[in-house]
Amino acid sequence: MIAGAGPTGLMLAAELRLAGAEVTLVDRLAARSGESRAGGLHPRTLEVLDQRGVVERFLAEGRPVQAGHFSALRLDFSKLDTRFGYTLLLMQADVERLLEQWVAELGVQVRWSTPVTGFRQHADGIDVETGDATIRAQYLVGCDGGRSAVRKLAGIGFPGTDATMTALLADVELDDPPAEWVFGERREHGDFAVIGFGPDWYRLVVNQYDFVADRTAPTSFDEVRAAMLRVAGTDYGMRDPRWVSRFNDTARQAERYRDGRVLLAGDAAHIHFPAGGQGLNTGVQDAVNLGWKLGAVLAGRAPESLLDTYQTERYPVAARVLRNTMAQTALSRPGPHTDALRAEFAGLIDLEPVNQALAGMISGLDIRYPTDDPHPLAGRRVPDFDLGDTRVFSLLHQAKPIEVKFEDGELEAVGVRPDGHVAWVSPRVASPQRAG
Repeated sequence: MIAGAGPTGLMLAAELRLAGAEVTLVDRLAARSGESRAGGLHPRTLEVLDQRGVVERFLAEGRPVQAGHFSALRLDFSKLDTRFGYTLLLMQADVERLLEQWVAELGVQVRWSTPVTGFRQHADGIDVETGDATIRAQYLVGCDGGRSAVRKLAGIGFPGTDATMTALLADVELDDPPAEWVFGERREHGDFAVIGFGPDWYRLVVNQYDFVADRTAPTSFDEVRAAMLRVAGTDYGMRDPRWVSRFNDTARQAERYRDGRVLLAGDAAHIHFPAGGQGLNTGVQDAVNLGWKLGAVLAGRAPESLLDTYQTERYPVAARVLRNTMAQTALSRPGPHTDALRAEFAGLIDLEPVNQALAGMISGLDIRYPTDDPHPLAGRRVPDFDLGDTRVFSLLHQAKPIEVKFEDGELEAVGVRPDGHVAWVSPRVASPQRAG
């Protein structure tokens, strides 16, 4: 059973269905809100979707742009070793719609208006209470956001740092839009961005430092306009808001990702400032890591201890995201001391090795899971190299492990996990004739 039908929950449902598991997917909301905090898919997430044979659905509706950045300092994704060297601009609402269509094809429908209100774990299952019904499952995965009911009911701590600033967001029409995107413009009282998402609407984000708004108070369009005028000196003629919201730089991570038959993924396991657009992408990749493992355990193909590797592998990834988003927030603060730090950092980020190291981190392409295999490929994502008339990623569409054998070169065979990471590498051993 999966609680939360956002990108993480939907991706996990798909992974579990591909693994042969029966899935119940519930959400406390009555229906989708249509709101979109996230607005883009990173290279590794696009690779994951390609591994499942559905990436073309997303490419058809998104717009590829060179929008990778670290605290609004540009990163060059085009030089990364991937077929997707860019950010795909695609609103979260559209990502959810496309994922929901896919999981429906796999046989899963979202049960709306179904909040998780309690559960009882047993040796052979878990009884999940959903208000007026109790559902029996083998496992419960909380993909229900930063205020996760599942995490709270499990008594899992959520330590971290409190907010130090407030960000306001508005999707609007502009009478006087800037000629080009305003991408992280820093001013005396904060910074702001103006991003065009369509022919007649824009996303405005304005950050105010050393001010934390009451998160329970509603966000108003006039509040966003006033903040833009104060920070940017103009509101660009903003009108007809589609959506307004606020968020902050609170950073927290669950003390553990598993408690018996309860697991956490996505924002339920980690929250942070959305610097670099890493939140949705990290959650989807959580789901792909957990999905094949949970599917294998449910099918009896693997021992339950395999689930412990989910935290071993994914906890450090999210911890790094929290660190780098906190660093990006620090680099964006107004003031002469930050100006000096930013100038020095900008010089470093212009160096290609630094730029590519940060691009690999933000894009998710540099992740290497811990492994006993000393080969440099072990634990890393497998490159999508061509294999005659097919590709490696094409062989992963059914979320099954594969073994790729080579007739020549330094490698003899590579074992690839269902999530596209290298499980083991068998280097070619020179024969006596070759050695001679």
